Amino acid sequence: MEPPGNDVIAFESAEKIILRWDSTASEDAREKMIFAGDRHEIDRYLQAVDEIQRSMGSATLSDDHSKANSAIQIAMARLEDEFRNILIAHTTPIEADSLTDSSPLPGDDSEDDSPLTKDVEHQERSTTSVSYRSTNSIREIDLMPSNAIYDLRCIAERMILSGYLRECIQVYGSVRKSAVDSSFRKLGIEKLSIGDIQRLEWETLETKIRRWIRAAKVCVRILFASEKKLCEQIFEGLATATDDACFMETIKGPAIQLFNFAEAISISRRSPEKLFKILDLHDALSDLLVDIEIVFDSKSSESIRVQAVEILSRLAEAARGILSEFENAVLREPSKVPVPGGTIHPLTRYVMNYISLISDYKQTMSELIVSKPSTGSRYSSDPNTPDMDFVDVESQTPLALHLIWIAVILQFNLEGKSKCYRDTSLAHLFMMNNVHYIVQKIKGSPELREMVGDDCLRKLTGKFRQAATNYQRATWVNVLHCLRDEGLHVKGNFSSGVSKSALRERFKTFNAMFEEVHRTQSTWLIPDTQLREELRISISEKLITAYRSFLGRFRSHIESGRHPENYIKYSGEDIETAVLDFFEGYQVSQHIRRRSQ
Repeated sequence: MEPPGNDVIAFESAEKIILRWDSTASEDAREKMIFAGDRHEIDRYLQAVDEIQRSMGSATLSDDHSKANSAIQIAMARLEDEFRNILIAHTTPIEADSLTDSSPLPGDDSEDDSPLTKDVEHQERSTTSVSYRSTNSIREIDLMPSNAIYDLRCIAERMILSGYLRECIQVYGSVRKSAVDSSFRKLGIEKLSIGDIQRLEWETLETKIRRWIRAAKVCVRILFASEKKLCEQIFEGLATATDDACFMETIKGPAIQLFNFAEAISISRRSPEKLFKILDLHDALSDLLVDIEIVFDSKSSESIRVQAVEILSRLAEAARGILSEFENAVLREPSKVPVPGGTIHPLTRYVMNYISLISDYKQTMSELIVSKPSTGSRYSSDPNTPDMDFVDVESQTPLALHLIWIAVILQFNLEGKSKCYRDTSLAHLFMMNNVHYIVQKIKGSPELREMVGDDCLRKLTGKFRQAATNYQRATWVNVLHCLRDEGLHVKGNFSSGVSKSALRERFKTFNAMFEEVHRTQSTWLIPDTQLREELRISISEKLITAYRSFLGRFRSHIESGRHPENYIKYSGEDIETAVLDFFEGYQVSQHIRRRSQ
């Protein structure tokens, strides 16, 4: 009988090592892990696997092939356990400072940091070395120490060579996905379906959007990028696209979960209050798109790239749709209850604050708004839509034209509301207050003022000044009419030339009219201090001058008669003081303060 050859001896020696670590046959093998022990033993086992794999290729007898196949199955089961154990042993919570975006985008709200960014470092630097490689905004972290990566690569290489690629990918994906899920929880990313998200109240969603924006940056630039790097370190070059397959096995579910949130927002019911958070989402995703293209650059991850691009497109369309719906809402806002005292209407405040915020998003909105607004024509017979011709503002951007149009339709709506006032003077005061507020809001925002333009601003200024003039005419023409000379002079040889009865009636009429104006208009309100003072001065210049002149010409005629105090009730100073009560917004004493008789 011939002694066994070297190949047989080598196979039997290797088989012995494999069987010694068969966890199904040995209690000792079940309790111990090869790769947790001596390096020499690790190398011996790997060499034994190599020998079995080599012998399978050269086995000529069916018995030899069967034995080799049995040994390789035992070895693969063992290596799968070892692979899983190494992954689990070195899958530890990522340090808080590692999962904080080092270069946050404008608009980040630090108060919305997740608990992760406030955690204390718990992980030992000896087990996880952190090194960063910057590509644009990407910051990759070494998720495992190099010795663990070396062992995982050694195992993966042998499993793949033996046809256990799928098992290797599944083990890797299940362990690493759990690690990603853990990071998601720390970042505050919840497992919510699109339906769940759309059922949430908007106030709740606003908070979640802020958190999502911060988390999405971290996920794409750090978490996903680092997972991709780890896959490359372990699997690159071992088989065609194995590293990418493992990467997608790990993060496809979490990536879909992440982007489903933005998708849910993009297809949710549109309403004006959602615009600015949608723009925040759009800006964040737009800034991330380059990084998404880098991290998800393979054919198998194309669906992630496509989803991100489609969400961005839907967010853009949502923003355009919301602006159009906002314009229609401003035009059609139906409230007909007059605001007390002719002050600024809540609609005016809301609309102007809204378009001021739009101007803060000028760059994004200018990119998204590419067409002019749908406006009324001067030849249109629709009485519910104002006319607007853009010939004078052809050089303006589409976004600027939309903002100008909003100002136009706001005025149009306000003019309708002004007709609800029974007092014409109050209607004019209402328009003056509101158009003045529009002007001040435009002047107060450099971005808004630049877009609206000086020409439009001049027209608006002219409108509120015209409203002020209209108010003065409606209120004071009749009052000043009492102070005219016409109708007071009589002809006759024995007369002084002035009808005392007519003069007394004129003073009585003036007193009654002024007292009524004082009683009424002290309850009216001009909230802008400067505008209130300017209108009082304008009233005083006309009224006080006319009253003092009238008093100077005709005082003696009244004082020479009986009970002059019943007719000359007020001095010029009394009238001047009374005017200071106007437009304060509260009821004053019905009796005008008198400093002199």
